[in-house]
Amino acid sequence: MAEQHPGRTARFTRDLLDLLSADAPAEDFRALSAQARAAGAAPDELADLDDATAKALRIRGTLREHRRRERELTALFDTASDLAALRDLDSVLRSIVRRARMLLGTDTAYLTLPDEEAGDTYMRVTDGSVSPIFQALRLGLGDGLGGLVAQTARPYATPDYRTDTRFRHVDRVDEGVLDEGLVAILGVPLLLGSTRGDGGKVVGVLMAADRAPRAFGGDEVALMSSLATHAAIAIDTARAMADTRAALAELAEANTVIRAHANAVQRAEEAHDKLTDLVLRGGDLPDVAAAVADLLGGSVAIHDTAGLDLTGPATDADATPLGGAELVRAAEESHALGRAVAWHGGWVCAVLAGPEALGSLVLRRADLDDADRHVFERAGVVAALLLLLRRSVAETENRVRGELLADLLTDPDRDPASLSARARRSGIDLDRPHLVLVADTATSGRERLAARARQYLFAGSGVTAQHAGSTVLLLPDDGTPPGEAARRAANRLGVRTGAPVTVAAAGPAAGARGIAAAHAEAARCLRALIVLGRTGDGACAAELGFLGVVLGDRQDVDTFVGDALGPLLAYDARRGTELVRTLRAYFACGGSLTRAKEELHIHVNTVVQRLERVEALLGPDWNRPQQALELQLALRLHQLAERPTERPDRQPRAARSGTVSRTEEAAS
Repeated sequence: MAEQHPGRTARFTRDLLDLLSADAPAEDFRALSAQARAAGAAPDELADLDDATAKALRIRGTLREHRRRERELTALFDTASDLAALRDLDSVLRSIVRRARMLLGTDTAYLTLPDEEAGDTYMRVTDGSVSPIFQALRLGLGDGLGGLVAQTARPYATPDYRTDTRFRHVDRVDEGVLDEGLVAILGVPLLLGSTRGDGGKVVGVLMAADRAPRAFGGDEVALMSSLATHAAIAIDTARAMADTRAALAELAEANTVIRAHANAVQRAEEAHDKLTDLVLRGGDLPDVAAAVADLLGGSVAIHDTAGLDLTGPATDADATPLGGAELVRAAEESHALGRAVAWHGGWVCAVLAGPEALGSLVLRRADLDDADRHVFERAGVVAALLLLLRRSVAETENRVRGELLADLLTDPDRDPASLSARARRSGIDLDRPHLVLVADTATSGRERLAARARQYLFAGSGVTAQHAGSTVLLLPDDGTPPGEAARRAANRLGVRTGAPVTVAAAGPAAGARGIAAAHAEAARCLRALIVLGRTGDGACAAELGFLGVVLGDRQDVDTFVGDALGPLLAYDARRGTELVRTLRAYFACGGSLTRAKEELHIHVNTVVQRLERVEALLGPDWNRPQQALELQLALRLHQLAERPTERPDRQPRAARSGTVSRTEEAAS
């Protein structure tokens, strides 16, 4: 029996500890037994050495397992830390895939997520992949190993993908796996929560693969499942955070809208209070328009329902005149929508009293945010209040004044002094010159005309009343010619009533008797306009030619004769001709040239030449019935105005005949 050597045993024990410390390969441990045999160790020593080597290898295996578990736990802790500090989902998923590849020591690792709209799964993250075909793969449920894991919510591993028949092979999937060169594949589901005990909802698949055959152990499947759990949590957390961010963004947006609305309402209320106070202190329409312009900038005007400006022309030098049918349509649109509307580079807001339209508010300013629009619309409410007050006052005053005007027109001689006193108490000075306008329209529209006449006077002073079936307006004389005042009233009242309105004017006149006489003249002029077919027009008696002479009280004969015969009288005076006498004889002979030449004792050609000269001076329409009638009346009035010694028809006929012929031949 070989002799035991305690020193040699101690040396072998020390060598085993050194190998354990260095985590040497198992072959190095077994080499110690060979060395001991070579050194002549006793059987007992060899048995003890083999037993010690076996224990050392077990200790070595245990240490290696602990280190592996330590690495796995460290990776899981690192993953948990990444999740705790989650900022970017892609970064966390890439970290999980990279750790799976590192811990399992595989050639590649990747993660797929479902596409709910397409109904399949797609590659979200890859690590170690070199094939573009593989990186772009999309797998349907049950297609390939990944599709099987997603469908069954269970982990699967294959040592050789190409020969495994447990899952459905699809050409496009096999092509990608072959292009990547993968053989052994392990896939685990990303499970989130649980639904009725089925293990949870699959939100993706985590996979690791080698390019050589390999059998994946249970520990590796467990490690991959742990990483997959973290990946599922990361996905769920990212989605929750995305939903939270979206909700916060919506909340912030809603808060911004609410604050903006609150500010707009507050500003509108402050503006409303300011404008209302202005009205209560006696402010008029121009004051309100100026206040709104000061609040919003730009220029502001208030218009009536016909589009006529109640505040005067806009102060903006670049502003075009506002009003007309387009503005009326814009106001109607604002009325229908219940808010201000954009119009011609500005804004229009209907001025309403309940359902009744009183007019419109016009702002010349292109940009208008919600807050300013609320202010503008509140200003429309204030304008409505002012127009209602103004209308109420005007209607009350006009009723009193209308009674006065009706009494004045009915019997001006009854008590002129009393009428003047009543007028002064109503703010009317009858001693000042006034224009009298008489307006009429179709019978069905007379009541509407009376109401619109009162509105017509809102923008200025004056009084209106119903008298003898017509509407009478008494306006202070501002220098406007009567005919022009009549045409302006006919136009504006026609627009307001929506029907033709005929207006006649007379004046200016002062005093009760003078105003009554002017009314009588205007009434006669109105009847003449209607008879002449000039419905919807306006005029005064002086503008109606000879009818004006007949209808007018002052009968300005000289002006009428001058307007009708002026060119002929001037020509005769300048040339010594007898065009006026020839024209008188022509009309007296019924338009017969033969009888006229006998009356004048001249040749018929001379008559023709003279009448051609008349046409050249008076125009081609001189012989039309209406103008011919005016010429005959003017000739008669002119003849009556001549003194007997100056009348050329009293000269001897022979002398007249020879003189005239020679003169006209020279003139011709």
